Amino acid sequence: MVRRSTESWALQSALERHGLGPVVGVDEAGRGACAGPLAVAACILRPGDAARFEGLTDSKLLSAEEREGFFTTIQRRAVDWRVVLVDPPEVDRRGVHIANIDGMRRAVARLDVRPGYVLTDGFPVTGFGVPSLAVPKGDLAAACVAAASILAKVTRDRLMTELHDRHPEYRFNLHKGYCTPTHTAALTEHGPCPEHRFSFVNVAAAARGRSLDGFPAGVRHNGTVTVDDVSAESGEADELVAPEDAFDGPEDMEEFEGGEVR
Repeated sequence: MVRRSTESWALQSALERHGLGPVVGVDEAGRGACAGPLAVAACILRPGDAARFEGLTDSKLLSAEEREGFFTTIQRRAVDWRVVLVDPPEVDRRGVHIANIDGMRRAVARLDVRPGYVLTDGFPVTGFGVPSLAVPKGDLAAACVAAASILAKVTRDRLMTELHDRHPEYRFNLHKGYCTPTHTAALTEHGPCPEHRFSFVNVAAAARGRSLDGFPAGVRHNGTVTVDDVSAESGEADELVAPEDAFDGPEDMEEFEGGEVR
């Protein structure tokens, strides 16, 4: 029997007991957004630390204030963590799903503590160099995956707020790059900026008839791919359509409140 208060720690605990730790959880934020980077996080929590993370769950089920609180606790209590940012040109060039998988591999590879087992959210990923397991609804079922989801989302939300200062006309601080009515209206009025993902149908449509940085309308120059990361030590188409792999399912859709991402 697994007590409800600790059930999200049961899988990690079982793996640890069988000598397969440390266990790292991996998750991403921004998969379905049409602007901004894809943020992918890896996190190793301390075995038996459940009491320090009461209420830890999928980042989308928490308020912004709750996510910020857990973000600070994770920074302080985690054995190790890493967030990798995959920029829009790479997402366009490789596709959301491939960029996401590669981001997961990068995040795990950049951990200072070598994991013994990797838990991913929803779909299987290979290439970690250690055994891995896809956990359905992993950010609800495994605490380390939930922690990774919070690290990814808070990091990305902060970055999108910073992008708002550079491109206030899009109101990135409000919708964080997702396809809300406010964002769609701004795209229609202003066209896309370099922070948008031109492989998405709405961005491509907004780019038609416009020229960005001297390139033909609707064409995005990928240039040199840059991937930034935040470490535990620092503290911190054929037809252009929205990629089918932008969402794993309804559970991956951001919650909306008044037409905007909450």
